Amino acid sequence: MSDGPMLNAYPDSIGGKLGDIVAVLKKPEFKDVFESFYILPSLYHSDLDRGFSVIDYDINEEMAERTDLEEIKKLGISLKLDFILNHLSVLSAQFQDITRNGGNSQYKDFFINWNKFWEGCGEMSDKGYIIPREDLIKDMFFRKPGLPILMVRFPDGTEVPYWNTFYQEIQYKHIDIQELIQKTGLETEQAKQIASIVNKQIEAGEKPGSLSFGEYEGYKEIVEEMLESGRSYLGQMDLNIKSPLVWEHYKETLKKLAGYGAKIVRLDAFAYAPKEPGSKNFLNAPGTWELLEQVKELADQHNIMLLPEIHASYGEKIYETLADKGYMSYDFFLPGLVIYAIEHKNGDVLARWAAELTSKKIRTVNMLGCHDGIPLLDLKGFLPDADIEGLINILTERGGYVKNLHGQKNMYYQVNATYYSALGEDSQKMLFARALQIFMPGKPQVWYLDLFAGKNDYKAVEMAGSGGHKEINRTNITKEQAEEALERDIVKKQLELLHFRNTCQAFGFDAELEINANGSCLEFKWSKNGAEAVLKADFETYQYGVTSR
Repeated sequence: MSDGPMLNAYPDSIGGKLGDIVAVLKKPEFKDVFESFYILPSLYHSDLDRGFSVIDYDINEEMAERTDLEEIKKLGISLKLDFILNHLSVLSAQFQDITRNGGNSQYKDFFINWNKFWEGCGEMSDKGYIIPREDLIKDMFFRKPGLPILMVRFPDGTEVPYWNTFYQEIQYKHIDIQELIQKTGLETEQAKQIASIVNKQIEAGEKPGSLSFGEYEGYKEIVEEMLESGRSYLGQMDLNIKSPLVWEHYKETLKKLAGYGAKIVRLDAFAYAPKEPGSKNFLNAPGTWELLEQVKELADQHNIMLLPEIHASYGEKIYETLADKGYMSYDFFLPGLVIYAIEHKNGDVLARWAAELTSKKIRTVNMLGCHDGIPLLDLKGFLPDADIEGLINILTERGGYVKNLHGQKNMYYQVNATYYSALGEDSQKMLFARALQIFMPGKPQVWYLDLFAGKNDYKAVEMAGSGGHKEINRTNITKEQAEEALERDIVKKQLELLHFRNTCQAFGFDAELEINANGSCLEFKWSKNGAEAVLKADFETYQYGVTSR
């Protein structure tokens, strides 16, 4: 597999549709710059989380056309696409079949029935779901407060709990006056008054069981039943990997992605998929690795390389486990290490990390920025905790947002910011960082907004509301803005670096790397089949030189 640079963007990141990005890639400035293109999953039909709540894996024609993918292939650029193993949207055909047919649905076990999963492992609550024994749940990691359950109403009125690791929302429709009259025999004026009372409370976020009816309390049961029977959902439901239908879904999806031209498939949230009572529900062993091997067998049929996505601390050595099993991994360490080295004017940490990657033959996709934040948990064990906290302080002082779960920074955190803003919006530092990235071991992945030196977008965060912190680094730009940016020195020089990286024959997963580090001076020399590429980087001045032969 080639280790040439890879562009990373949503299909609407530049111009509004994938075809507009293709037009930009056809410009002479981009000739031989990128070997790959990682298109984020709003390429598919989805409803939430900017594509990561997939309804199905068909092309979203509002974002792209199949011919766009063909044009990318004609440019000599291969594709990397997403496959989310753990969940599907509630709007998927499989989940909608459950809401229509309940216990008669062929897909009733396609998702994880919470009570079946925990049968015999806890006590039934008065709310209709099992509360697992503490000894069986103590090692489980839940991404939100409480048990990860969505109560799903079947057509017969029964409530069935399903496992829901990620987002969920239950929505209630306004009471329809005509329906209310039909069910109660009320006069029109009375029905209007009840509908007005109820609808105002629903709009304010009240749930059916907590509504106040005033003088119409006698209609409470009928109205609540109307609301519950008409409710709808948003969110992503966990797949039951013990279901043959799920494996049929996996098989068909990989076939479809291969048909789009995918050479690399990123496995998102795959480590949440294997679950057993008493085991971890994230990265459990051996379940995680067994799942990965089974998926790999399917992917091998289409010559697809899998890229498992896992955030874990350096001390856990998951990146080594993946390498030992023959997989590429993400270098989630590099974004923070580059900033650390730049701010401390010392390249020793990069030399140490590069030496480990090469000596252990660990193949990675590396990056600076991406659609998520700048990961910092991953550095635990490589850098002292105090130094990681120092990095957080630097990035938040520069306008970044800290991401954590349940308010606990030591559980999981990242800083949401553009990489350019994380570097203090210093163009020389940005170019210096890009030069370091392309000489570090791995296949360089380039976030489109970094390429155009994008700044933190606080307006986008504000417009996104609660949970919209990631929008700080997802600003869509127009084709005109992209064309204007091509005249900027910082963009031109990044393109030059990436063109060099993509065309120089000295690089490769099988190339040799010589590292010379001396405090503020760092030198990388790559060599392969007589070709050489050298980077000399000065961390005092942020100046660098690139030579080759």
